[in-house]
Amino acid sequence: MNERVDAAATIVGPADVELEAGGRLALYLAVGLGAGAVIALQIDIMRVFAVGNWTHFGSLVVSLAMLGFGLTSAVMAIATNWFSRHWLAIASVALGLMGPLAVGANLYIQRLGFNPIYLVSDPTQKWKLAEIFLASLTPFLGGAVFLGCVFLKSNKTFGRVYFADLAGSGLSGLVFLGAMYVFPPVDLIAAPLTLWAASCLSWCFVPGARRAFAPFVLAAVVAFGGHFVVAPELGLSRLAVNDYKGASYARRLPEAKKVYESWSPFGYLEAYTTSYLHFAPGLSDNAGFNLPEMPANAYLGLYVDSDGPIGVMRHLDDKETAYFRFLPMYYPYVVKKAPEKAFIVQFGGGISTEVALREGAKDVTVAEGNRAILEAFRGKVFRDFTGDILSKVHVIDYEGRHFLAQTKEKFDVIDLSLADSTGLSNPGGFAVVEKFAYTEEAMETYMRALADGGVLAVTIWNKEEPPKSVLKLYTTMAAASRAIDGDKMADSFFVASSYLSTATVLYKRGGFTAGEIAALRKHTHDMSFDEIYSPGFFYDGSQTDRTLSGYVAQFFSNPANGEPSAANGDVDPTAPNDDAAAEPSSGPPGGDDQGVLPSTVMGRLAWHTLVNGGWPDIAQRYVFNTRKLTNDAPYFAAYVKTKDLPKVLFDPDRLEPLQDEWGYLLIWATLGVACAAATLLLAIPVIWGWRSIFAKTPGKALSVVYFACLGAGYIMVEVGLIAHFVMALGNPTVSASILITGMLVFSGLGALISERILPIKRVFMPILFLAIGAILIGYAFRLNDALDAIGSLPYVERLALCFVFIAPPAFLMGFPMPTAMTTLGRLGKEHLFIWAWGVNGCFSVIGAAAAPVLATNFGLGSVIEIAGCAYLLALPAFFGVISEAAPRRAA
Repeated sequence: MNERVDAAATIVGPADVELEAGGRLALYLAVGLGAGAVIALQIDIMRVFAVGNWTHFGSLVVSLAMLGFGLTSAVMAIATNWFSRHWLAIASVALGLMGPLAVGANLYIQRLGFNPIYLVSDPTQKWKLAEIFLASLTPFLGGAVFLGCVFLKSNKTFGRVYFADLAGSGLSGLVFLGAMYVFPPVDLIAAPLTLWAASCLSWCFVPGARRAFAPFVLAAVVAFGGHFVVAPELGLSRLAVNDYKGASYARRLPEAKKVYESWSPFGYLEAYTTSYLHFAPGLSDNAGFNLPEMPANAYLGLYVDSDGPIGVMRHLDDKETAYFRFLPMYYPYVVKKAPEKAFIVQFGGGISTEVALREGAKDVTVAEGNRAILEAFRGKVFRDFTGDILSKVHVIDYEGRHFLAQTKEKFDVIDLSLADSTGLSNPGGFAVVEKFAYTEEAMETYMRALADGGVLAVTIWNKEEPPKSVLKLYTTMAAASRAIDGDKMADSFFVASSYLSTATVLYKRGGFTAGEIAALRKHTHDMSFDEIYSPGFFYDGSQTDRTLSGYVAQFFSNPANGEPSAANGDVDPTAPNDDAAAEPSSGPPGGDDQGVLPSTVMGRLAWHTLVNGGWPDIAQRYVFNTRKLTNDAPYFAAYVKTKDLPKVLFDPDRLEPLQDEWGYLLIWATLGVACAAATLLLAIPVIWGWRSIFAKTPGKALSVVYFACLGAGYIMVEVGLIAHFVMALGNPTVSASILITGMLVFSGLGALISERILPIKRVFMPILFLAIGAILIGYAFRLNDALDAIGSLPYVERLALCFVFIAPPAFLMGFPMPTAMTTLGRLGKEHLFIWAWGVNGCFSVIGAAAAPVLATNFGLGSVIEIAGCAYLLALPAFFGVISEAAPRRAA
């Protein structure tokens, strides 16, 4: 999966020469399958955390656990001679333990009851997180020792074993992708266990290792039996779902019944029904006073990876459909009665589609990039519940933004409403999740696809105080409109919200008329929603300073120094702005914002300055980051400004209110821990054996630079391209599987050929590094455009083109590691050889943690660009790696 793990498959030397063809094949198969088991175990851990807790905690655990390769290299660098003498026995024991350790670690982790919601308030949760890390470390240590021993004994023909490592790791991505169709998340560990067992079997055909067959069989019985037989019999949890995830709430509701379940790379889907499930997204409070009867049992709760619910509305009869008027999805139909053509950008649970059909849209087209959701709605349970809603519309089975970018059709209504479960971020939630449907480029696509007078309606959850995601949406849509309409954008928007519920932005091609504005204001008043912006809306600027300073004080004041604070009562941004009651106001034109909630004031301030100028200054003064979303930075995340990170990370009182940012903050924490741990692991061999190992070895400093650049650069390309490819493939799991497979297989081919260029390495490698740097920097600037362009092609064609994009840089990136490692082996630098492997692994961990930090702060392009610069920096360092000791002068 990365240079860290791939380095784990890098040791074949004199022993390789002595083996016959059958023995060499067995060795290569064992290495490839073992490395594949390591990669598959990484993905399995992240999937288990995605379903049971939250994905970013799985990423944290995997990243730190992979430091096991650094720990292994540190120990092996000190005791190289001992490992070299006993490599076969040590490798056999380490490989045999890997499977049972993986199962035991998972069972131990599931019984801990780790709950990240209490990570700040409950000190025991920090210890549980540490236990999870240490438990997860154990199987990776087994894999690292096995691969390290093989690499050490094969250091003179490293490229061949490295090819086996990379190819095996890459193909395991496809194996795991297939396994996700076969096994539910609780049993996905079967994929790495199967690869591990196959590796053990292959290892038995290596001369001298056949005596390990019986212990391997026993280990396989313990591993498979422990997970599939013993754990269920003893009632041990194999995948514990956090009590605060949506599916856990659903299971605890009275009369709750699971009516649907499916699993695939597109997610683990569950649907629950109960009369106690009331999912009315953004429903006006006035519905209860104006409707004689609310629809009973109107929703199924659909959960993806235990998150949700996504509300699935049943087919309502004519008497019940008056209910739709009180939902925010009704807004576009206030001014567009019975539109000719409507387009739903993300089908989700189908609520917007139901509203469009009820309001008389004659032709409705829906798009849904998650094929598992479409498959669910075509099944009997959902088909009967919704009245076979998909049969009433045209269905596009890929992302709506790509369809609208390619079609010549024009639509009267385009709707993007509440397609993201219960929010764009939730407690403990989504640290770095690409939301390409909400970027500036996507909004421009939607706006240009409108017919004259057509309306774009975007509704998102507005559950944050202070507001965060809604301000990013406002900034993004305003930027898109300005690019299309220029100064006329002021007449093109109407915005409304309800406190701690939803916010809706309407954009009309050509601008709203006075009559339409009056109708929208009346509807907003009738629903008791807050009017945030409309053409000619008056904003009371007297509240600006108080609102902005109040929010800053709420999070970053220091009462000990006499600064104002919400805690000491001096400033409270959640309180009314005067002595009047703090009730939401529709804010009629010409009024003021006295008595209006600060979040409403902030929304009005944002639109006032976005339209009339001055927003950059307001954004700089605001407590959180409100940058627009783009294809290069498609994140509803990273709200905490970088300059405020020290205040937040080291002060629990400030960290507690930022639960929806813990995922992002954990990335910074992971980066810090990885840097500290890597420094320690790399220093151990130097301190322990400086005189005996490194004192007379030339090229030490440049070797560190070289392998650090390769480790960080390779993994940053991998992580960065996975995020990029989500735009075209629409699913991060599929994107990761395709990217991992393509990167490692093509890099493996480069590694296999690398041995042939050793005689001309001094000439060939500089050209190679320049080529890698040029390609990656070119990708940083142009890849987004290419991926956006292919997004509407058939899925198989998109997959094929993604492989085409991967191939050139991946193939070239397969040369530097084996060329340098083989050279170290042939120069007799065995200690530096194994230490260099550790340097590569440790900086892979650092690069993996740094990539999302860079992406959220500077854009996805910066990740690829910096990776390209890392390969360029490796160019001069390469000559230090291949430097030889000066010959001694004769006496």
